[in-house]
Amino acid sequence: MGAGHAHVLYRAGDSPVHRLPPEAKIAAMVAFTIAVVATPREALWAFGAYALLVAVVAALARVNARWLLLRSTIELPFVLFAFALPFLGAGERVDVAGLHLSVDGLYGAWNIIAKGTLGVWASLLLAATTSTRDLIVGLDRLRCPQILTQIATFMLRYLDVLVGEARRMRLARISRGDDPRFVWQLRGFAAGIGALFLRAFERGERVYLAMLSRGYSGRMPTVWQDTAAATTGQWLIAATVPVLAGTVAATAAVLT
Repeated sequence: MGAGHAHVLYRAGDSPVHRLPPEAKIAAMVAFTIAVVATPREALWAFGAYALLVAVVAALARVNARWLLLRSTIELPFVLFAFALPFLGAGERVDVAGLHLSVDGLYGAWNIIAKGTLGVWASLLLAATTSTRDLIVGLDRLRCPQILTQIATFMLRYLDVLVGEARRMRLARISRGDDPRFVWQLRGFAAGIGALFLRAFERGERVYLAMLSRGYSGRMPTVWQDTAAATTGQWLIAATVPVLAGTVAATAAVLT
């Protein structure tokens, strides 16, 4: 994994969040998300508290709100689906701005939007402060199954190669008069996808045989030995946000 394989969401920096070991950040993000999901949808104040926690972490990580909001558009399809729930829901109904909406549908829409948005924000903050290599190292240190870390490593390692191959194939088609914008030329596009798959498969076979000849035994090296794992103090710092979120979730469950 070279330094050139940083993902597009990573924002290089030297903030306190950047300096935390990746395994601590991954565990904290997952625990925070679980707390958010476990919160009763009627506890509106709890989601405000979660948003405040996210804002504090974003400020510490020096990630501005504009960047976070622009990348949050990935959840737009789910938001559009949520907007339909108040009209499609059954049960008690209420008039809002002249519209006859379902109360259960309103809560359902709020539940999807609030929890989905907070989960996306937490994931974006993790991606913004953790490089691709560190994400894989963190998963390895958390004893994620080796097969998953191997697949992720090879995928990221050769992603640029496949993208370059696809770009060259596209330029070759265009130079021969092909234009994938037209529906009747989708057959050529599909054939290109098939050819790309075959080339990727053959490349993977050659790489695998080359690795076997160099002593590859089916397991990746123990990558967490090259840098220090998280200390007790770093685990405690990373646990601050999920512990606060868990407290909010427990309080909301009791009061609701």
